Amino acid sequence: MSLKNDLEAYCGDVFRSAWTTRDGTVVPDENSKLGLKNEAIKIDGTVLYADLADSTRMVDNEIAGFAAEVYKTFLYCCARIIPHQGGNVTAYDGDRIMGVFIGKSKNTSAVRAALNIKWAVDEIVMPKMKAVYTTKSFQVKHVTGIDTSELFVAKTGARGANDLVWVGRSANYAAKLSALDPSYTYITPDVYNAMHDDVKFSDGNPMWVKMIWTEFNNSYIYRSSYRQSFS
Repeated sequence: MSLKNDLEAYCGDVFRSAWTTRDGTVVPDENSKLGLKNEAIKIDGTVLYADLADSTRMVDNEIAGFAAEVYKTFLYCCARIIPHQGGNVTAYDGDRIMGVFIGKSKNTSAVRAALNIKWAVDEIVMPKMKAVYTTKSFQVKHVTGIDTSELFVAKTGARGANDLVWVGRSANYAAKLSALDPSYTYITPDVYNAMHDDVKFSDGNPMWVKMIWTEFNNSYIYRSSYRQSFS
């Protein structure tokens, strides 16, 4: 079969075929039993996206080794903190990482992970970088976005080169929130209303400011510059 015929057959089959879905109790991964046809797992999940800010400028202005060290240290901290707070790392995309949280405290856990990531960038990544690169004025900045919704998880790609696609508002919104002004954590009202007070208040003071998301239909979101330490 020619490549053209193969693509036509596959695309026609996908659009004609009914979907087979099942409810998931764990976060799907590459080992989940999903075929490349119309099969999906549905979960209620909270999605966290953490994204390095100004990485294009960093790559343009810094030597490749230094830029790679910033990528590596930032993503390593995120990749350890997300499971430490009960989430699953589900994807890396260049300079950002995606985590998915499920369960009764998924929103609180995701927000706490974001606050931990901010603390780690400020108190671990930056000091360790400055200890070596003593004359650099470079500042590591990042943004984290979080939303919660039902997710429709399917396998995409071709045999031997495939990955999971996460379809749902939370995956889309979290990614868009992580592109906003750096040095803040952004969450949607659904996350804010469901999370525990210990990530809403600090010493009785609100940690979050309600704001208008002008880039997205002037809807409301919350942002915070707070962070939380860990050991």
